[in-house]
Amino acid sequence: MTEEKPILVESKEGILWIRLNRPDKLNSMTVEMHGMVCHALDEAEADESIGAIVITGEGRAFCAGADVGKLGKLTPEEAKEFSEAGHRTVMKILSHPKPVVAAVNGYALGGGCELATACDFRIASVKARFGQPEINLGIIPGWGGTQLLSKIIGPAKAKEMIFTGSMVGAEEALQIGLVNKVVEVDNLEEEVKSFTMPLSRGPRKAMKEAKILLGEDQDLKKSLNAEAEAFSGLFSTQDFKEGVAAFLEKRKPDFKGR
Repeated sequence: MTEEKPILVESKEGILWIRLNRPDKLNSMTVEMHGMVCHALDEAEADESIGAIVITGEGRAFCAGADVGKLGKLTPEEAKEFSEAGHRTVMKILSHPKPVVAAVNGYALGGGCELATACDFRIASVKARFGQPEINLGIIPGWGGTQLLSKIIGPAKAKEMIFTGSMVGAEEALQIGLVNKVVEVDNLEEEVKSFTMPLSRGPRKAMKEAKILLGEDQDLKKSLNAEAEAFSGLFSTQDFKEGVAAFLEKRKPDFKGR
């Protein structure tokens, strides 16, 4: 597999595999990639031969979110557009009538953690690491993390992860309910296949209705709009500029609260 295509899509035995394919960038997401993932999800919805979807990443990461170097160059208006692109992907996964499984092989950070939390199930390798490190840049999660994470692991642990930017290993992720299963690295794809296959062959109408009722949240869209506004507003702060500079210079940021 090469990096000529940032998203690789493959159908096998009733399962659509969507692979993020920028391994040298830890599969950091671009607006174009969001569009490609959404397109693949639309095609899976229309294809009756597909019963379930798996999202995973090539290389040593599931997805490291956004490219910080490029993120630091965005205006607040561009940051809002970027946040909304992530929201479209998240909402597409949340509202998809077929089960979506995240196969987390390594780092799931920032937008990568948000992408995983939008999925119905998460299977992690022992090397998986989850985190919302945006606070270290002087900003907040912008692809649904302020809304989705607490629904899965509870508000106290979600606040801990978002306020401190700390990472959670695979075993802790299992303990707090962030993942459904932890498996050995070499067995990840086979374990995910074994987990997903019964879902792909199950009663689709019943699972669709169950997913709607389990995930229904009338206020989510309003909350995501508020997240996008808050996320983009922080791009005009001095703390954000300092956070990005510190990240790129590999030093500790000196935030001033302005």
